[in-house]
Amino acid sequence: MTATTATAARRYAPLALINLATLLSATGNGITIVALPWLVLAQTGRATDAAIVAGAATLPLLLSSLFSGTVVDRFGRRRTSLVSDFLSAVSVALIPVMSATVGLSVGGIAALAALGAAFDPAGISARESMLPAATKEARWSLDRVNSLYEANYNVAYLIGPGIGGVLIATVGAVNTLWVTSVCFALSILTIAFLRLEGAGAPDHETRPESMWSGTLEGLKFVWHNRLLRTLALVDMAIVALYMPVESVLFPVYFTERGEPAQLGWVLMAMSVGGVIGALTYGALAAHVKRRTLMLLAVTALGGCMVGMAFLPALWVTLTLALLVGLVFGPVGPIANYAMQTRSPEHMRGRVVGVMTSTAYAAGPLGYLLAGPLIDAVGLRITFFALSIPVLVIAAVCFALPALRDLDAPVADPVDTRRTRE
Repeated sequence: MTATTATAARRYAPLALINLATLLSATGNGITIVALPWLVLAQTGRATDAAIVAGAATLPLLLSSLFSGTVVDRFGRRRTSLVSDFLSAVSVALIPVMSATVGLSVGGIAALAALGAAFDPAGISARESMLPAATKEARWSLDRVNSLYEANYNVAYLIGPGIGGVLIATVGAVNTLWVTSVCFALSILTIAFLRLEGAGAPDHETRPESMWSGTLEGLKFVWHNRLLRTLALVDMAIVALYMPVESVLFPVYFTERGEPAQLGWVLMAMSVGGVIGALTYGALAAHVKRRTLMLLAVTALGGCMVGMAFLPALWVTLTLALLVGLVFGPVGPIANYAMQTRSPEHMRGRVVGVMTSTAYAAGPLGYLLAGPLIDAVGLRITFFALSIPVLVIAAVCFALPALRDLDAPVADPVDTRRTRE
């Protein structure tokens, strides 16, 4: 290996390791999205029970994600990622262990799902907070790095549900969860090799004094920044209306039809579109306004959800799912860009955590509404009840002046002088 090749490898190594760890961890979560609802529905056949488990897996995320950024800023990004994945691996592995020993119940599954989900946000916040430093090391632009990162994240949710659907059909939902634990373990191994400026223990003068005060500082910062505040509120509404489609409505629909593989195909189609959309953003960012892409995404999402509500033929559903991912692919990179360019280095973990928690706050409400609504009025009406408000939100977004700040010039956010490796 020449000196030039070795230097290039060192330059790109942090970015590659962060993306690989994200791929592995998110793949495990993608498998769980399919496996847990299927496990519950196979036992009870009740959509409400599936919604309870989905809600249980989401409810702790509100609190844990809110404080996760403070954990990152207090204890360091690399250490937080390692510990988070370890705890997630253990909690998921307990489900098949319980199945083999004392047996499974809806309450037990919900409790372990909640425990596992509680650890995920800290790892996500830690890895996202390291992106600006990895960007500087690789000498890329933030738009390019965010495009790659979000495409990689969508690849994970392309692989995960597909693996989950196939494994459920071959070895069963319980044994499928062992694969999730392995994914988390491999993510731990990957981050163990990471060396990056700003990934270690923060300096004492910039570290939050306490979990509560640090989180409060993050909340105040996001609230007083009109762009971050607007993105957080819009994201809350979209998550509440859309996430039940993936985690409750489609699992119920394909369970009733006895087609686990088809559920995986639909979720995979969304991820394929997301990969293409996120990668395309890297090329579009220099030519198309971020606000324009954001408005297109929300409007198209509402239209596609309305189309899905008719429960059309599988090929139509797959086309709509692909389109959802395609138009929404740039949203993740745009949101990352907003957080990275509007937050100071020493508060980046808290800003990411607060922004993530606002989305999770809406999730339980959507899940707990969707399950009973399906049991009461049926799947099709529930689909329309969730999709039409998304079109209303899209119309409101056109009138929000804060979204114009997405295209305002900003200072270079990559400054790691106040943290250690």
